[in-house]
Amino acid sequence: MNIVNTKLKDCFIFEPTIFGDTRGYFFESYNKSKFESLIGKAIDFIQDNEAFSNKGALRGLHFQEGEFAQAKLVRVTQGLVLDVAVDLRPDSETFLQHIAVELSSDNKKQLFVPRGFAHGYIVLSQTAVFNYKCDNVYNKDSENGVIYNDKDLNIDWKLSPDQFIVSEKDKILPTIKALYK
Repeated sequence: MNIVNTKLKDCFIFEPTIFGDTRGYFFESYNKSKFESLIGKAIDFIQDNEAFSNKGALRGLHFQEGEFAQAKLVRVTQGLVLDVAVDLRPDSETFLQHIAVELSSDNKKQLFVPRGFAHGYIVLSQTAVFNYKCDNVYNKDSENGVIYNDKDLNIDWKLSPDQFIVSEKDKILPTIKALYK
């Protein structure tokens, strides 16, 4: 497994070592000891989630606050998504910066999104299956988010807005300025 630093502090891309032959391929998608050694800290993932979505489905930008903040390790097992992480930690040198990474069943990359980040993705293929590990439980009272089309973030979602499929809940999320006024 290879770790790639991103421009965001503590946010990493993982590229697996893939072993292939005439039968197909094999790779280790997660190894706690190796993972923690690469990121330099202990993470106790306690839950795995999966989402199936159609092209244009835009989920995010979500985060949980306080004691229910979550770190996530995300990957795509079918299809292609543009995955976005936004650093919301006021004391971070990369505060309010974001990255966008294509994750797919072909490239098998994973993105580690630490606590204190907003996270979201859009499906670029006809369909996609998105998997993620979380280090904390979901708590409805702690959920929050940032509107996907925030002008200050200026995220290029790679599709035309008329192709977006966005939940009613995500359409009314606050802007960055509203969160940090």
